[in-house]
Amino acid sequence: MKIRKAVFPVAGLGTRVLPATKAMPKEMLTIVDKPLIQYVVDEAKEAGIEHFVFVTGRNKGVIEDHFDRMYELDATLAARGKKAEQDILARDQPEAGAMSFTRQQAPLGLGHAVWCARDIIGNEPFAVVLPDELVLHTPGCLAQMIAAAAKLPEKSNLLAVQEVPAHQTHQYGICGVGKREGKMFEVDGMVEKPPQGTAPSNFSITGRYILQPEIFNILERQERGAGGEIQLTDAMIGLARMQSFYGVEFAGERHDCGSKAGFLRANIAFALARPDLRDGLLADMNDYLER
Repeated sequence: MKIRKAVFPVAGLGTRVLPATKAMPKEMLTIVDKPLIQYVVDEAKEAGIEHFVFVTGRNKGVIEDHFDRMYELDATLAARGKKAEQDILARDQPEAGAMSFTRQQAPLGLGHAVWCARDIIGNEPFAVVLPDELVLHTPGCLAQMIAAAAKLPEKSNLLAVQEVPAHQTHQYGICGVGKREGKMFEVDGMVEKPPQGTAPSNFSITGRYILQPEIFNILERQERGAGGEIQLTDAMIGLARMQSFYGVEFAGERHDCGSKAGFLRANIAFALARPDLRDGLLADMNDYLER
């Protein structure tokens, strides 16, 4: 099962982190010195993804600009002899034609956003990566999932899963646990935000998926679910009647950067993981705590 394409749903309004997202897309908020969207694109590159599909909305043009060439900036850096900065920009520059952008005209949910990418994805398996969820680990979460997919039958679907406290299961999509092999198990049922005390397990479905193209046919007919939106989990429940789903317990720290507290924690965690920043940051933190 070759996974060449990944969908990045980036049309959301980012209401959990207002007012920062009033004029700035949530995906362009920075963790240390890179925007969120760059982290997940780098994760996908590491996993071998060749084509990056962004489902955007109004006022999201800066995301497309971020991955374009900026000739004035390049010329200014060259004139000032800033070779290191030029190298950073060159490193993050995608190949020509490797990125596609399509528009989700109305906020109808994650399932609808994925469906908007149907013609670009075509008839092949693909990944879905939620940009506001970062995983701090090498290899990245998606690379771990693609390695797991290589051991499975061709028409298999995979979910990145993580244990959450039982009292929080009503906040997530939850999957049931079937036959297990190491850190991977057969998914025995899924439910979107189950009422407290009714969840089939405490394994939440996180922001990484590998899906078969048959999901598009289901999404096309999918009725609105939780929150009045077309839920991807509901469509996956339908697809699970025809194809197998597997949960992959990934290694690494997951950070929900769509919340203010999660965004702050991610900045600290990713800074501490940087050898060029760790010592100075720890010294500053110790000085602050001693005041």
